[in-house]
Amino acid sequence: MIELIATAESVDQVKSLVSAGVDTLYIGEESFGLRLPASFSHEEMEAITTYAHEHQKRVCVAVNAIMHNEQIEKIVPYLEFLQEIGVDLITVGDPGVIHLLKTKQIQLPFVYDAQTMVTSANQINFWVKRGAQGAVLARELTFKELEAIQPQVKVPIEVLVYGATCIHHSKRPLVENYFNFTNQAESFTKDRGLFLSEPKDKDTHYSVYEDRNGTHIFATNDINLLPHLDKLVYTGLKQWKLDGIFTKGEHFIAIARLFVEAKKAFAEGTWTPALMERLNEQLIAHHPPERSLDEGFFLKDPSDIQ
Repeated sequence: MIELIATAESVDQVKSLVSAGVDTLYIGEESFGLRLPASFSHEEMEAITTYAHEHQKRVCVAVNAIMHNEQIEKIVPYLEFLQEIGVDLITVGDPGVIHLLKTKQIQLPFVYDAQTMVTSANQINFWVKRGAQGAVLARELTFKELEAIQPQVKVPIEVLVYGATCIHHSKRPLVENYFNFTNQAESFTKDRGLFLSEPKDKDTHYSVYEDRNGTHIFATNDINLLPHLDKLVYTGLKQWKLDGIFTKGEHFIAIARLFVEAKKAFAEGTWTPALMERLNEQLIAHHPPERSLDEGFFLKDPSDIQ
């Protein structure tokens, strides 16, 4: 069965996404989770979890930050809180957090999420043997690589089917350092809309922002795999992630509904090229006009990627 996972920017949006038919809500707080549309309070996370469970939906909490000593010292009470409110699972990329889950006997199922590092079945299976119940695949993998990985693993593996791709992360405040060096008092938050461009390619538009986890730089084009969902279904890759970090409000909810409709069509055997074209046109209409779309690395030949 296809599982649709979607980020959320507010409690109200959670309710709309549940109503739209999303299966799993992806939330968290900025202290321990990377690149979230919003940082939720403990009270909000508890309310979201209760609401989701009342509607037979799941909640996954991002605990995938690169942990430094001060975060590791605070992580156990946070994990115990997530266990207490009954979240369904968490994403984790730091082995130190996995170690604490085991040593403190905290009963939280986890998905292995080490960002660009998750590129082989062997790595996924290594963490499965240590308790992982799933894995988040690197966004830079091609379809040929995804096709090779899928039959070698026995847990769900997540594929980004819509949203922005982070191509660089540093714990350092690189943009703040630049503004300090140039004596500019400027904002460097996500809402500022800063971007970088390569000197030899003016069409590049690498979105960049900072938060307490450091500097995040995104690919010029956001990913849209809606035209290629049939390939994912055929291969058995049925855990689909929708990331709304740069797609706000009702537009993200509308895009989620399109993928829900696609999921229903595959379940009922009614998926057609005409339906794909219609849904894709609607997706493009709801996507932020200042952000471009393509299929990322999906159709590339692995030998062409350096």
